[in-house]
Amino acid sequence: MDISHIHNAESVHSIEATHEGVTYGYIRVSTALQHDDRQRMAMESFGVSENHLFADKQSGKDFDRPAYNAMMAQLASGDTVVVKSLDRLGRDYEEMIRQLDIITREKNAAIVILDMPLIDTRRKEGDDITGKFISNLVIQIFSYVAHMERNMNHQRTMEGIAAAKGKGVRFGRPPITKPENFEVVRAKWEAGEFSEHEAARLLGISRPTFHKWTHK
Repeated sequence: MDISHIHNAESVHSIEATHEGVTYGYIRVSTALQHDDRQRMAMESFGVSENHLFADKQSGKDFDRPAYNAMMAQLASGDTVVVKSLDRLGRDYEEMIRQLDIITREKNAAIVILDMPLIDTRRKEGDDITGKFISNLVIQIFSYVAHMERNMNHQRTMEGIAAAKGKGVRFGRPPITKPENFEVVRAKWEAGEFSEHEAARLLGISRPTFHKWTHK
C-alpha cells in the first residue's frame, strides 16, 4: 500500500477543510441610469469586501458581462458568490439554472441569495446534505416561478395589444400619405427624367419609400 499517497491526500483534505474560501459579491443593474446603492449596501452588510465586489450595468439578456466574467474566472472551489436576488444571475429560467449549476457544481463554490434566505449552499457543520438539498430545491422552485412570471407578463402584454387592436388602436408609425404630385413625378421618373433620389427629394420623402411605392 502506498502510505505516502494516503498521507498526501489526507493533508490536502485537511487544508481544504480549514480553508474558508473567498466571498465574492455580484451586482447588476439593467441600465446605466439605474443605481446599485441598495445592492451595495446589502453586500456591505453581509460582509463582502470592496475588493471582492463585482458590478455590471448591462442587460441580463446574455452573459457577455465583463465584471461577471472576471468574477467567474477567479471563482474557485470553496469560494462563495453572494447576490441580492436570483434574477441578478439571469433573466430567464434556463440561464439562471445554468449559472447556478456552474457555480455550485462545476466550480464547487457556494451561492447565497440575500432575498431568499433558504438559498444558501454554504457548508453547514452537521447538516451538509440536508442543507444543500433544501437550497437546490428552493433554487429550482424560485427559478421556475421567475420564469413563469416573465411568461405571464409577456402574455398579458400580448393580450393587451390584441384587445387594443380590436378596438381600432393602431401601433407603430402611421402610414405616409402619397403627395398629390406623386403620379406626375412618377411618370417623369419612369420616362427617365428623374433618378429615384431626385424624385424622392421633390416629393419630400425618403428614397426607400419612393422605391417601395413604385415597385408594389
